[in-house]
Amino acid sequence: MPTDADPSTIVKALHLVFLSTFWGMQIWVTFISSFVMGSNLSQHTFGFIQSCLFPYYFQIGSACAFINLTIFATCHPSEFLNEEETMQITVFFICVTAAALNAQWFGQVTSDIMAEMHLIEQSYGLGEDVGWFSDKSLIQLHTLDSNYRELTSKLSIYQTFSSLCNLCCIACNGLSLYYMAAHLSAL
Repeated sequence: MPTDADPSTIVKALHLVFLSTFWGMQIWVTFISSFVMGSNLSQHTFGFIQSCLFPYYFQIGSACAFINLTIFATCHPSEFLNEEETMQITVFFICVTAAALNAQWFGQVTSDIMAEMHLIEQSYGLGEDVGWFSDKSLIQLHTLDSNYRELTSKLSIYQTFSSLCNLCCIACNGLSLYYMAAHLSAL
């Protein structure tokens, strides 16, 4: 970095804290807690916990991504960026965008649709089975109730976009961690 002064150790530590916080949350929520809860809780309990947990997850992740972008951009003035740093700032920008989309739109819409679906399922006495794909009656409900079928279709679309944004953030943070590791002078 060809600026007058390197960032202070405190700034570097803050950057590492926010990057690792977001990375750790992503790995835990995406690959561990979702599978454990999904296989051990009823569908409605799992959905309720997700609807309470995910807004915090998305908002904290969005804030961490924005702070990382801000710290990196502040420490790397645009007139001095090399190709690798330009790529890194682009990765941070993509991460902020994907995290913000999840925090402000996809996450909330998904939770709202899921809540509507749970109300329909409860009216039929469904959704209390434990584990993934455990309630075959939901498939029958899909064929019987056109509103439920429409909500299922919408939920699938929004969950797909939300998952893609989440995976995009995981990839961006993975690349950022790789970049950071490649620029450590010593452990």
